[in-house]
Order: sequence, then structure tokens, then C-alpha cells
Amino acid sequence: MELLKNKIIEEGRVLSDTVLKVDSFLNHQVDPKLMKQVGEEFAKKFRNTGITKILTIESSGIAPATMTGLELDVPVIFARKRKSLTLTDHLFTAEVYSYTKKTSNEISVSKDFLHEDDIVLVMDDFLANGQAALGLLEIAKQAKATVVGVGIVIEKGFQTGGKQLRDKGIRVESLAIVESLSDGTVRFKEEARI
Repeated sequence: MELLKNKIIEEGRVLSDTVLKVDSFLNHQVDPKLMKQVGEEFAKKFRNTGITKILTIESSGIAPATMTGLELDVPVIFARKRKSLTLTDHLFTAEVYSYTKKTSNEISVSKDFLHEDDIVLVMDDFLANGQAALGLLEIAKQAKATVVGVGIVIEKGFQTGGKQLRDKGIRVESLAIVESLSDGTVRFKEEARI
């Protein structure tokens, strides 16, 4: 998605060979116009798959998932990372390790919102080592829901998450795949040419 790639080049900040900061438009401050187009793009990619729910993780996955849900006219469920006074039992849970924060979180989704007859699109803002996506897939598996794919706004192609998911036969659609952040420069994986 060229608009997204341009935004990454213009506003993203490379903090190291493995860290890309995009908090000015994706995961702290959100650019609603960009998120609308992100939602439209994911809707195009997954429109004919029969999706009934979108499953993401708080908090950075919520904006792109919501805009995709709006385009597909389906609800969005987000897995919570923190315990809530109102969300204490009747839960699907999974353990997720965050390499960015160097902590593990138990994520949870109420069994009231995810069911065996659901057809699910898993979404997140970033895919690096794949832990968040794997946790969301585990929750969908516990619910016996059908997963049609994983939608990622920015994939770090130089890390193992995308390969790990694809090797499991999971459809992964990433709107921008960063191939390298070396020398402080963002380099994107080129799309296959036909």
C-alpha cells in the first residue's frame, strides 16, 4: 500500500536495526484518513471470505481493525491485556510475550463474543516475532472459530513472525513489509512482479 509506505518513510523513525517508531500515525496518535484507507484495503483483500468477526489485541490493533470492521460491516473484538473488574470469568485466554516491552501478558476474550460458528479475521498493527498473532489464533482455536487469515498493517519481514505463520499455512496479508531498518533507513520488500 503506497500511501502507508510513504507515511512510514515521511513520519516513521528508525530507532535501531529492529525498531521502527510509527507513533505519529498508527500506535499512539492515529491518522483517521490513513486508517480508513487501511480498512478499505483489508476489506478488499478479505471481502469474499465470509468474515463474521475481526479479532485484534488492545490497543494498537483497534484502529485498523475497527476501520476494517466498518468496511466489512462486522463487529470487532479486542483481546484485553489487563484484568478487568467486569471481565473475570467465562474467558478464552492465551499467553503473549511482548518483545518490545519484554513482558508476558495473559490476553483474554469473553466467550460471549466469539463462537464456533464465527469466521474470523485476526488483525494487528505490527507483525515481528508473531507472538500477538499466535495468541489471537490460540483464542480463536479455543472458540473453535474458523480463521480466514491474518491482516497486518506493518510486517517486519526480517523477523520470524510472518514466516512462522505462513509455514503453518495461515494466510497473512501485510500492507507494508519492511525488509530492513539497517543504517537508519527503511527498506521495503518489493512486491512480486507479474
